[in-house]
Amino acid sequence: MFDINALIATLPILGKGMFGIFVVTAVIVVTISILLKVTNKAK
Repeated sequence: MFDINALIATLPILGKGMFGIFVVTAVIVVTISILLKVTNKAK
C-alpha cells in the first residue's frame, strides 16, 4: 500500500517546490521592504 520507492522518487520534486516557495517569499519580503523604505522617505 505504501511505496517507499515512489516516495524517494518524488523527493527531488518536493525539494524544487519548497525552494521555489522560499524564493518567491524572499522576493516578496524584499520588495515590500524596499517599498516601505521608499515611501517613508517621501513623507
